[in-house]
Amino acid sequence: MMEPLIAYLHYLSIILTGGFLVGELVMCRPGMTSEQARRLASIDVVFFVSALAALATGLLRLFFYAKGVGFYTGNPTFWMKMALYVIIAVLSIKPTRMFMRWKRAAVGALPTADEIAGARRFIHIEVALLALMPLMAVLMARGLWR
Repeated sequence: MMEPLIAYLHYLSIILTGGFLVGELVMCRPGMTSEQARRLASIDVVFFVSALAALATGLLRLFFYAKGVGFYTGNPTFWMKMALYVIIAVLSIKPTRMFMRWKRAAVGALPTADEIAGARRFIHIEVALLALMPLMAVLMARGLWR
């Protein structure tokens, strides 16, 4: 009974991760209000929590459910998927720091166009890399490149 629940929570957390990342991209744009700039920090926290939930449930599946540790760790696509996760996590540091700075800024203070463009650049890359993760999951589940 637990395996389907863990799988469901894993998929749900992945969907939420993508959704909140896209939400950041939509909100972080030229012309945003100072309130929107400050709210990005809250959206980023939920993005972070959902990404951690995806990792936690993925690790539960790796060690206790699904096809077993040996199936996954012997597959290069598993390691590509893990590398994508780490790269996305590292890339997210820069926008997170910007969002926190914007949140602390005085009411009415707006980020510069260059700051917004910089944050959007990082988020675009994160979204693109996140889009590759399901491909790695499909290849991994099919046992390709083993």
